Amino acid sequence: MKRTDYLSWDEYFMGIAMLSAQRSKDPSTQVGACIANADHKILSVGYNGMPIGCSDDEMPWQREGSLLDTKYAYVCHAELNAILNNDGGSLKGTTIYVTLFPCHECAKAIVQSGIREVVYWGDKYADTDSTRASRRIFQYCGVKLRQYVPSGKKLNLEF
Repeated sequence: MKRTDYLSWDEYFMGIAMLSAQRSKDPSTQVGACIANADHKILSVGYNGMPIGCSDDEMPWQREGSLLDTKYAYVCHAELNAILNNDGGSLKGTTIYVTLFPCHECAKAIVQSGIREVVYWGDKYADTDSTRASRRIFQYCGVKLRQYVPSGKKLNLEF
């Protein structure tokens, strides 16, 4: 008889996004993303971080100050990294699992790449104009939104 306590697909893909977020060097917000197709194959993952070639030690991680002295001018978001990390196959019709609801810039990239569903964990910036714009973009473009509902399952990883 097979096990019955295995991970659902949503748990698995959101778990991969959560694990990917742990690669982020950002001291305040770690975000992960996982793109999966209808055949339940992972096509790409990403996390928020500096562009390739930019030293994590030399770039700013501050949240306040002039734009050039904060992380906001430099950090690539998890969703964009997952889209760009894809090795060239089509993302048309796929689902992206993200640990934080996408900003408006990532929403545009999600739509343009052909992703048709966004499954998100947190939405802590729901009251910002960026998130409102994201929702509007997704609605206008027919991208399905679904907030992940945690199952309460615990998974212990030891490295």
